[in-house]
Amino acid sequence: MLSESDSLLAENVRFYGLFLAFPLAAQVPDFAARVYPVLEKAQCRACHNENGVASASRLAFPGESATLDEIQRFGVSLLRLVNRANPAESLLVTKPTNRVSHPGGERLKRGSADETAIRNWAAYLASLPVTPAAATDPVKPLTVVMRRLTHSQYNNTVADLLGDRTHPANQFPTEDFVHGFTNQADGQSISPLMAEDYARAAAKLARDAARSGALARLVPCDRTKPGCGAEFVRTFGERAFRRPLTAREVANFEKLLGRSFDAQTVVEAMLQSPAFLFHTGAGQYATASRLSYLLWDTAPDAALRAAAARSQLATRGQIEAQVRRLMRDGRARTALNQFLAEWMRFDRVKGALRERKLFPEFGPELIQSMLEETTRLYSHLVWEDKSFLEIFTANYSFLNLPLAALYEVAPPEREFEYTEFPAASKRAGILGHASFLTLTSKPAETAPTERGLFIREHFLCQIVPPPPPGVSTTLPAISEEKPMTNRERLNIHLSNASCASCHRLVDPIGFGFEQFDAIGRYREKQVGLLFPAIDTGKKNVKREGIAVELDVDTKATILGIPNSDFSSPAEAGRILAATPACQRCIVKQFFRYALGRAETEADRPHVDEAYARFAKSGFRFRELVLAIVSSRPFLEESQHAN
Repeated sequence: MLSESDSLLAENVRFYGLFLAFPLAAQVPDFAARVYPVLEKAQCRACHNENGVASASRLAFPGESATLDEIQRFGVSLLRLVNRANPAESLLVTKPTNRVSHPGGERLKRGSADETAIRNWAAYLASLPVTPAAATDPVKPLTVVMRRLTHSQYNNTVADLLGDRTHPANQFPTEDFVHGFTNQADGQSISPLMAEDYARAAAKLARDAARSGALARLVPCDRTKPGCGAEFVRTFGERAFRRPLTAREVANFEKLLGRSFDAQTVVEAMLQSPAFLFHTGAGQYATASRLSYLLWDTAPDAALRAAAARSQLATRGQIEAQVRRLMRDGRARTALNQFLAEWMRFDRVKGALRERKLFPEFGPELIQSMLEETTRLYSHLVWEDKSFLEIFTANYSFLNLPLAALYEVAPPEREFEYTEFPAASKRAGILGHASFLTLTSKPAETAPTERGLFIREHFLCQIVPPPPPGVSTTLPAISEEKPMTNRERLNIHLSNASCASCHRLVDPIGFGFEQFDAIGRYREKQVGLLFPAIDTGKKNVKREGIAVELDVDTKATILGIPNSDFSSPAEAGRILAATPACQRCIVKQFFRYALGRAETEADRPHVDEAYARFAKSGFRFRELVLAIVSSRPFLEESQHAN
């Protein structure tokens, strides 16, 4: 029996085949030039794409880099939204004009030239004969990207090479989050400042290695004997470049070594080489490197390099055997924790600030406790082979004294001990963790919009369009005369047509968390600070805030998910865990992290295959890891990394 996604795929193939069945001269050639721009201007693609909030609908736009041919095919595929008997009443026309209720509101103004263009296209499609088609799209080439070492990979690699544990990359420019992670090729350009930092770090690392004696220990032979220079270059170079050096590379570095055997200069040069700084190479050495950096966050060990040398990373079985070995090592826990830290934006929790009068207990110790709690739950699910969906539904956690006090539960006997929540608790999984509730809040109050947006983007992999240019995002201020809850203040978004189309996607989700304050503490009332407009006649006088308590309404829903009404983190977690879009999002997030790029249309069947294996295993995370690293995109990028 076909799933909903399978049915949509079959429908796409049928209509694309219909397009191919007609000669080019018989087609209206202006779809790409006249009609497609209308849909683009209306921002339809922002929601109707693989990762859009309307990804489950029958309308699916091609990617931003679509070819003219792909756009033309898309135009014909819109036939599925056309009423042949009455084209003017087609969903293709009535949805974007909001004549039929449209979650995105009115995207095309009724009676406008844009609506006329869509009407004309619907009429044209309705005139096409129904012709069975067997044609399908050719297999599209996978995306191959060039990535450099992340800061943590740089630190770990030089530690393994030279024994240097000073973490020099911590002084490099801050890494950008792209597609949710810092290891994405799209955000890894090297600025002049970064190049200077690489040069400075290489010089210091080589100098310190020479002074400490570490460099002398790296020379595997007697320096006075012929051939020792080349042997040093080959052995150290293979570890630094994660592959054997070419004859030309050996000769060039041996010249740099000189008669004085200047190993310091050679090391400094190698640490600035693109072969060190980037994931280069191809074939099985590249596969070994990609596996090691994903699962250990550092360069491959001797066993992995030896497997590559013996061509023992060629089959899925060989690769999975190495992956299981790597995951038995303690370094895998640290490396895979990095995925969690970036997925859950621990950096934003670490940098959070709070109003001291409202949250006197908030500080570095509590922040660290929050992050440790979430890491412990994640590690428990991954390494104990539990269903990873419990990350949303777990009615237990791992608490210490500060968190137990914050959550108002009995303190554990030992630090971060397994602790079950009371049966009536509204807290469950990471949606009830103080880390999530803190990172989606403001210094003095919660932020329902941010909470809803985070769930859309991080747990459903849906991209919510940005606000239209020039739209004011300022909310009404709380005053003594008119104190308002967050829900009441945010209603301004839903009453403004230019804001409502996006805010109805996120705000109604965030309202379900309003009984948890800006540091994750349960509350019956919303507590806010009022700053009455009193003119004291004095400058630079700090006015103390006045607290006000208001009832909160936690009725919430996730638009686009059937039967998704909820009023607590526990209920929201159960809904997400049972939602295929959320389950697939976990796969997509790890795919992005593992490959250093966002998934493309060509990756879809491979993501589907990984999802199927993940689901069949009972959603065991380590099975997801195995599925991704043995997938064609992961392995093909290794073969073409140059």
